Amino acid sequence: SVRDGLEGFLSHPEQGIFRGPYLRIRTPFRQAGAGWRDYLEWAPQGFAPYLHQARAFARLSTYDKAAQPTLVTTGTGSGKTESVLIPVLDHCRRARSSGRAGVKAILLYPMNALATDQTNRINELLADPALRRVTAGLYIGDVAAVEYPRVMTKRSEMRRTPPDILITNYKMLDLLLQRADDLPLWEGADPAYVVLDEFHTYDGAQGTDVAMLLRRLAAALGATTPERPLGAICPVATSATLGEGGGVDGRTAIRQVAEQVFG
Repeated sequence: SVRDGLEGFLSHPEQGIFRGPYLRIRTPFRQAGAGWRDYLEWAPQGFAPYLHQARAFARLSTYDKAAQPTLVTTGTGSGKTESVLIPVLDHCRRARSSGRAGVKAILLYPMNALATDQTNRINELLADPALRRVTAGLYIGDVAAVEYPRVMTKRSEMRRTPPDILITNYKMLDLLLQRADDLPLWEGADPAYVVLDEFHTYDGAQGTDVAMLLRRLAAALGATTPERPLGAICPVATSATLGEGGGVDGRTAIRQVAEQVFG
């Protein structure tokens, strides 16, 4: 019967789906040395970064230098979000202190669920009193189901006082560049970063769409230069699965994709 077949499939010692024993070896991530604090003016209290996070800080920090385009490709649970968010928040804090208003970083997520998940983390980080002047706003198609104490979700509020960090998805960003109602959101905008999470989802036609969208964004904000389509806006991408397999070695393949998307 079907039931016997299913039981055999699940529990048969030789032919079943589960055959042991299993051994999973996952080596711990290396910790950063003491010098990582030199790259940042602000970091969360008691934070001890991994080596790959410290390398990301060194590239993304705007403390005495410009941020450098960065790809972060490490496994799930390795702190990719913090690798990017901490330098972004540090930059926004510094820009705020010098009196600069307007959008300073744009975080793009392929799905609203991911955007809201990351908004939670940003909301927690913004609880730090040192970041009291830094603002963030979640602008997605749905009306946000959750109210966050430290992240704006009302469109009228974001248009009136644009957030330092704009959290959205690429379809909504497309609309934000077209709608007259949203023009106030870009008042004084000078983004140092545009961050694409889950970068592996932007392949094929979707990658082309996003590449053109980023060029339109830079053009609308007057950032484009002849050599660099995004001008001074630093492109950042994170992915847990990019850089694996493929005909070319993974590191080369991901750089090629990033070069096409970001120019």
